[in-house]
Amino acid sequence: MVLCVMLQGCIHYSMSGVSTTATNISVDQFFNNTELAPANLGAEFTNKVKDYFIQNSNLSVVAENGQLALEGVITDYRLAPIAPTASGSSARVDQAALTRLTISVKINYTDTVEPKNSFKDRTFSFYQDFDNNQDFQAVQKDLEKKIFEQILIDLFNATIANW
Repeated sequence: MVLCVMLQGCIHYSMSGVSTTATNISVDQFFNNTELAPANLGAEFTNKVKDYFIQNSNLSVVAENGQLALEGVITDYRLAPIAPTASGSSARVDQAALTRLTISVKINYTDTVEPKNSFKDRTFSFYQDFDNNQDFQAVQKDLEKKIFEQILIDLFNATIANW
């Protein structure tokens, strides 16, 4: 019982997973610094970051000078063949059965309430694979959505969940 009381006074944790006493966050526009990504991907990611923090914390998003601040750049948007399959013929080139879309975002995080939690130039990256029989443009939005969902979870955990 005494141990519970002692631990309760040392840790600030809520059921939402947030371990900060900050009340607001500013999210600068993320820039798309890739050649292959759609031109609007930076703006799309910025909006998803704002929405995620609003939905999963008690933080309000402010235009600038937030107690917490995020800024960054989409640094990689890459398609790569994976899962090679043998053609069985020396006359035909082996092809990949799957293609992997990888997206990477380099982020700076400033925590003015707990400066030790801040970080600079941390890269968050994730990927999704799709069958080569599928048209990339037909599955692109869904792949980007799934990749962003994982990057947002990782970002949230690295910042205000402090995991």
